[in-house]
Amino acid sequence: MSFSKKLVCAPMATLSHEAFRRAIEKFGGVDEYFTEMINAPSLLNMGPFEKYYIQNGPCPEKIVWQLTGNKAESIAKAALVVASLGGLGVDLNMGCCAPQIYKTGAGISWMLKPLNETREMVRLVKNALTDYEKQSGVHQRLSVKCRLGKDDFTDEDFFSFTDMLVEEGVELITLHPRTLKEKYRMSPRYAYVQKLCDRYKNAGVEIYANGAVSDWESAKKVESLCPDAGGIMIGRAAAQKPWIFREILNAGEGGEKITFNAEDFALDFISDVEKYQPKEFHKTRLQRFFTYYCMNFSFGHYFQTQMINASSTDDSRERVRDYFSKQESERFISF
Repeated sequence: MSFSKKLVCAPMATLSHEAFRRAIEKFGGVDEYFTEMINAPSLLNMGPFEKYYIQNGPCPEKIVWQLTGNKAESIAKAALVVASLGGLGVDLNMGCCAPQIYKTGAGISWMLKPLNETREMVRLVKNALTDYEKQSGVHQRLSVKCRLGKDDFTDEDFFSFTDMLVEEGVELITLHPRTLKEKYRMSPRYAYVQKLCDRYKNAGVEIYANGAVSDWESAKKVESLCPDAGGIMIGRAAAQKPWIFREILNAGEGGEKITFNAEDFALDFISDVEKYQPKEFHKTRLQRFFTYYCMNFSFGHYFQTQMINASSTDDSRERVRDYFSKQESERFISF
């Protein structure tokens, strides 16, 4: 039974960087890679670390640049910066509900502001990308990643918001069908993804589903509940299993079993973080990744603790080697 949707890697803070994309590419990659949130004002100021947020390897043609910020003008200017770097397009983050993001007026705050204020921001970004296309001849898709809104949202509020996006030229909407405070506690309301598909089926707007996909079975469930969605975006499960996209495709195609060395994979990731991230980011990037990756193993909590407490990249390597020397039977993973 084949899998018909695009497979898309979600934007995840401290995870969706080049080293992580290279880890996924080892298993064949995905259709699209969304970057971690790029703060528009920081990008425009081009501080010492911004160049690491706009790396586009190893497959520049699959990159989607996700922007965040609380000022329309800075987001529009940042859209021009990332558009000049190539990739598939620019995504506006209107779904992040982390307090440190939305309390500043960014992320999901754009769903909660007066509709005309958000409309003006989207229009400015679309105009910037249109001007860029006129000058360069290169089209950059404009997309939005959002949630359902606040906890007491109504269908009227939600669809007024998405209608506005479509009216202003948004070509793709990725919906994580939970509200501001639901986070991961409630099951995603996938029916809203299909409702968007039905609503905009003649408008040339594509819809992606995001949330709670962790394996072949859950991917097929989303596919059945949102038959007209163009893609499925996976986040945390890809951090745990960077091979999940290949696993889903293999199950759909009846593919052969793949076996790889989990120790070597972890060591390669550490090396790629050293190569593609600044030294100041090494610790946090490794902590974030291994918090998820270690969940694949019998003594995952112990392994997590060891990796989180590593003092350096070399110490991280030693802790990886130590774990697998004690758990030889877990050195190889098959799917």
